[in-house]
Amino acid sequence: MHSIHRKKTRKVRVGDVYIGGDSPISVQSMTNTKTEDVSATVEQIKRLEAAGCEIVRVAVPTFDAADAIERIKREIRIPLVADIHFDFRLALKAIEKGADKVRINPGNIGSKERIREVLEKAAERSIPIRIGVNSGSLEKDILKKSGRVTASGLVESALRHIEICEDFRFTDIVVSIKSSDIPMMLEANRILSERVDYPIHLGVTEAGTPSRGILRSAVGIGALLCEGIGDTIRVSLTGDPVDEVLAGFDILNSCNLRKKGLTIISCPTCGRTRMNIVEIVENVESRLKGLQKTITVAIMGCEVNGPGEAREADIGIACGKGYALLFKKGSVVRKIKATDIVSILVDEVKRWSDDE
Repeated sequence: MHSIHRKKTRKVRVGDVYIGGDSPISVQSMTNTKTEDVSATVEQIKRLEAAGCEIVRVAVPTFDAADAIERIKREIRIPLVADIHFDFRLALKAIEKGADKVRINPGNIGSKERIREVLEKAAERSIPIRIGVNSGSLEKDILKKSGRVTASGLVESALRHIEICEDFRFTDIVVSIKSSDIPMMLEANRILSERVDYPIHLGVTEAGTPSRGILRSAVGIGALLCEGIGDTIRVSLTGDPVDEVLAGFDILNSCNLRKKGLTIISCPTCGRTRMNIVEIVENVESRLKGLQKTITVAIMGCEVNGPGEAREADIGIACGKGYALLFKKGSVVRKIKATDIVSILVDEVKRWSDDE
């Protein structure tokens, strides 16, 4: 298995999760509930935790939302990030109420005295700051230089906010540059990675619904991960945030950077296929959605590539005419009827133990 050499970055602690350095690349998500609605927000975060989410962010547009952080924190297990824009008082309140990290751009919250107050409070509580630059909210003076959003402009904005923090000797920083333009997002993060050693949060902003957004995110996030860039990721989707977490781990699995959950390898089907492989795969995926075991399953349709791929997987089947061979850890264990493939495969996966 080919391994990727990750760029060495500083290590930042968010609650009990570390970002950067030699830490595993973490998967994040963001709630889409009203943060003030504590019960709805907690319910959604618990669903995210069950899906494997490692860090969760909540929007904090009001003081009621900032106050809710304390109550939410009592009910959840994973670190909580407060997303703040413009009002430094919301940042102070979120920190006071127990946020594990604050997402804020120092240059957007007013005077140097206000910035100092936020950074000092964060340092006092050992809370990191995520500087988040987005192509949709670039500073007007940077935008004016070229008349449009550019990769270099996005990096200039990030470096400007970093410099403000460093002027106050605050270096507990995570940085993200996001854009819905994937080539621009790639270029900006490559430049940023050359310029700083702070951990980088990757994402394609406003990626869209799951059908398109997962694909767009896989291209943008996956390309950078394969170059060794990136320390934590969020797949931004229009819809259920649980899908963001599942997609995030799928991307990491595909890059051989994390192995978590179910990985299904299935053939594209051709004229040699003797069974409805599409239906089999869809049924297996549906019945095993959200599985927390780390396991690779191969579902192959013929005797050409089937046995080889099935042997390489933890559990695999290679189909023939009306039957399939079931493989476990590289060896054939039995022959099964076509009508039993889905039920037997699902049962074998559920009973699977890494100690086998």
